[in-house]
Amino acid sequence: MTFTAMPTELATERFVLTPEELDDAPWLADLFTARGGGTVTTAEARTRVRAMHELTSACGIGAYVLRPRDGGAPVGYAAIVIGRGTVAEPEIAYEILPDAQGNGYATEAASVVLTAAYATGRRRIWATIRPWNAASLRVLDKLGGFQQVRATSDEEGPIRWYARQES
Repeated sequence: MTFTAMPTELATERFVLTPEELDDAPWLADLFTARGGGTVTTAEARTRVRAMHELTSACGIGAYVLRPRDGGAPVGYAAIVIGRGTVAEPEIAYEILPDAQGNGYATEAASVVLTAAYATGRRRIWATIRPWNAASLRVLDKLGGFQQVRATSDEEGPIRWYARQES
């Protein structure tokens, strides 16, 4: 099945969402480091941005930076990626800088990204979340329609698999 590409820009009440750029690497390195698991350098973040550009070019999906309409610094990203899914049934991902969490930014951005993903012709979107990640589970709940399908684990522990089917 062929899918259309997601738009190059999305908008919400508070944000303009655009693709990651190499200039985003310093704050993305901070965001990736804040996850835990070690320090991510700016050079490593640039490599990840380039990989996301390749995904977007090849598959028409990718990550969007949450750029405040008021011109402030980016606060995170929302994305449709292959992750643990496939091109036909990709995964939604979102991540907000620690200082910007708790303001509904992830829900706001993920909602518009999810709508755009369905507009490409895709009918099922996945989310994989570790059970301890209460913030991500709240976002998924607020987005609505996601049902837990299965549970697996890897070397880092349990993973819950959720899917949302668009009719």
